[in-house]
Amino acid sequence: MGYRYLSAVDMGTNSFHMIIVRMNDDGTFKVIDREKDLIRLGSHKGEGLSLITEDEMELALKSLKKFKALADFYNAPLRAVATSAVREAKNKDEFIKSVKDNTGIKIEVIDGSREAKLIYLGIQYAVPVSDKRVLCFDIGGGSTEFILGDKGNTVFAESVKIGAVRLTKNFFPDFKVNHQAVIDCETYIEKSIMENKNIKLDENYEMAIGSSGTILATAGLIYSKKTQKIKKKINRFTFSREQLFSITEDVLSKKTVNARLKIIGIEAKRADIIPAGLLILRKIFNLFNLQNMVVSENALRSGIIIDSLENYKNG
Repeated sequence: MGYRYLSAVDMGTNSFHMIIVRMNDDGTFKVIDREKDLIRLGSHKGEGLSLITEDEMELALKSLKKFKALADFYNAPLRAVATSAVREAKNKDEFIKSVKDNTGIKIEVIDGSREAKLIYLGIQYAVPVSDKRVLCFDIGGGSTEFILGDKGNTVFAESVKIGAVRLTKNFFPDFKVNHQAVIDCETYIEKSIMENKNIKLDENYEMAIGSSGTILATAGLIYSKKTQKIKKKINRFTFSREQLFSITEDVLSKKTVNARLKIIGIEAKRADIIPAGLLILRKIFNLFNLQNMVVSENALRSGIIIDSLENYKNG
């Protein structure tokens, strides 16, 4: 391949994440550096995630310049993948051009199905399920991915436009929880999932796996509620239906961001959007009749790395 290091950037709706990995001789890799910046693309103006504002663009460019400098330091080829907010933005082309002109980074905008398949690749690297039939869920800022994987192959890989940032913007614009907004949000979540006929609710599976921001944050909250401690490493942590429903009620009972910030284990930068994320996750548990969920710390970023390695092998 010629490179000792590779870098992957996940340009999500809520935040941009970067990992730098060192390649091992056996084809595996180890994450040696990582960066994360809160961006909230498309969350400040327009309907849905339809417009990337000048301020958001400025934040994105600042973040990507930092990522590029880090990748260059390691001599690690950088692959940047953009998801929901960029693919929906009316000024997508302007944004992509600005990034290329200012950073030299060529953004790869992927559709929801491709995103889901890359997430499944990443999950398999974190949780040993390549020989199992698994349901995977990835709740992002702009969309949620639904994957049924069978021994490494995808039976379905679908993306639905329900994400923690998107639904907060639509149903909790002042970040305050009220009863009617919760009902309206839950109704919308269920309708959005049920409209996708490729997502089958009654498939057999051996394990349910969850990844990305909302689910990692939820697992952290559940652990902290149980132990009164903060858990740093959450990979393969398992939580139950009862634990999820209990923590969801705890969070929804705190009507404001300031009240939610007092919950042990809460991420300060996620306290505003966590109610919407939890409503998505609770609805998933109900619709799919899940009893437990295993957490994967790997998702899209690791999937990008694995996909890049396959491309190098085949190309």
